Amino acid sequence: MPAISPQEIILAEPRGFCAGVDRAIDIVEHALAKFGAPIYVRHEIVHNTHVVEDLRSRGAIFIEDLNDVPEGATLVFSAHGVPKEVEYEAQRRGFQVFDATCPLVTKVHVEVAKLHKEGYEFIMIGHKGHPEVEGTMGQLPSGIHLVEDAEDVLKVQPMQTIKLAVVTQTTLSVDDAAHIMAAVKARFPQVREPKQQDICYATQNRQDAIKVLSPQVDLVIVVGSPSSSNSNRLRDVAAKYGTPSYMVDHAGELKAEWLVGKTKIGLTAGASAPDVLVQQVIKRLRELGAMSVRTLEGVQETVKFPLPKGLRND
Repeated sequence: MPAISPQEIILAEPRGFCAGVDRAIDIVEHALAKFGAPIYVRHEIVHNTHVVEDLRSRGAIFIEDLNDVPEGATLVFSAHGVPKEVEYEAQRRGFQVFDATCPLVTKVHVEVAKLHKEGYEFIMIGHKGHPEVEGTMGQLPSGIHLVEDAEDVLKVQPMQTIKLAVVTQTTLSVDDAAHIMAAVKARFPQVREPKQQDICYATQNRQDAIKVLSPQVDLVIVVGSPSSSNSNRLRDVAAKYGTPSYMVDHAGELKAEWLVGKTKIGLTAGASAPDVLVQQVIKRLRELGAMSVRTLEGVQETVKFPLPKGLRND
């Protein structure tokens, strides 16, 4: 194998945890501290293997079906949100529920409920099967049409087009969502767009940072789990800039051959990836020859979401 070139690691800014992920993990940790193990969590609290395994080792039990939650248990809804029928079923069974749905996802749910009362149908831009999409579409019994690309827009058959609104998954590629939105507007010129775009500030900021980083490096590494939508989008954005890009769940997945002939290595992390994983990747890159680390200037995020009542510190 040819010698590995000396490398500089260039960190994107911002990267890693967002306020919604911080809050969701805090909710599980506070529930464990206050009520003791086990605490049941519907779906992975956030899409990161390290986070889920750490919480599991401390007494969190991750379930998909409420039938797996015993009577009288404490239940946490994941950051992605849940359909209304899951909320109702949890209430009916009398669980003590703490909702870790990201407030920016909840904002979409509130908008859907409000416009539904006004007679609107919806087009949702998102990825089929993603829990956030299932949660948002599950706010209503019908009247939400999912589109994954511009071709899907041509197949949508709403009952009427006078009152038609668009909502989006919060973790999409900003550019891809804009392309699909243009197709929606071309077919349904009267469609109502969100007052503020649904794609969350953290997703937007991390994608903007990758757009700045990618042209400056020979390779981009994204720290994130395969199930993480926003992490996958970061890799996609880097690839669109023509920069080779890989996603790793942890430092052990790094391959030395990726670095051959590469002098500048760009590094970022999805919104559900903890900084400890980034530091482990940096350590591994140093072992493979990297000589220095620097961070690009970027947006400083100060958003903080409060814990739900019942878990806040007095």
